[in-house]
Amino acid sequence: MLTYPDIDPVAFSLGPLTVHWYGIMYIVAFSACWMLARYRTRTGIATASKGWTDDQLSDLVFYGALGAVLGGRVGSVVFYNFDRFISDPVWLLRVWEGGMSFHGGFLGVMLAFYLYSRRIKRNYFDVLDFIAPFAPLGLGIGRIGNFIGGELWGRPTDVSWGMVFPHVDQLPRHASQLYQAFLEGVVLFAVVWWFSSKPRPRFAVAGLFGLGYGVQRFFVEFFREPDSWLGFVALDWLTMGQILSVPMIIAGAALMVYAYRKTPEAQTKRSV
Repeated sequence: MLTYPDIDPVAFSLGPLTVHWYGIMYIVAFSACWMLARYRTRTGIATASKGWTDDQLSDLVFYGALGAVLGGRVGSVVFYNFDRFISDPVWLLRVWEGGMSFHGGFLGVMLAFYLYSRRIKRNYFDVLDFIAPFAPLGLGIGRIGNFIGGELWGRPTDVSWGMVFPHVDQLPRHASQLYQAFLEGVVLFAVVWWFSSKPRPRFAVAGLFGLGYGVQRFFVEFFREPDSWLGFVALDWLTMGQILSVPMIIAGAALMVYAYRKTPEAQTKRSV
């Protein structure tokens, strides 16, 4: 049995300014995505990675970061804390109290990239195909931030690698944050990066990411403790995370099927 290490979630303080490790991990995640994007544009292997300038990459990461933070906050409020929002609408703005949702952040990023694709006159799905290989690494780094913050712990277990989170209780639990860091940040990254390393039809890479994330998230939710104020939201075993992952699985699979059913001419035709 393991014990959660005594990690201070606050990295450092400068007067009234308090910097948490979770915020630092956000910076590390987006920086890693930016570096991988620059590397991919220089190799020019994937069709969607061609024709990007350094300024466009910086703007793309900025749009993605803004969409992730705003969408993640709104998603946390709407999907997981709507009752609290109704009773205290101003809580939406109190971001320092915590509360981020991946699925909300995902929708925020999708909207941000749509607006940016319009701005630079690129096909929207070319932008998604380009960014999809880097996203899993950023997500994995974010899950490490969840672990450092001692949040999103797993369900009680009797496996030998169960971990006691003393700030929760004395029960050994699944370290579900690390499970997700491994599946999202290592496995999914490796699969999507490998898949995108060769020319693929438009929609395919983005579809694989959506399908892969949805499947692994649905699976890990069986080991992650449901939010106490929500519990199981359907059939006495489905969590909100699983319900929100189902549309991702369906949409991802549909995009891949559509991509490979198009004619060879349409598959290779992309706007620059």
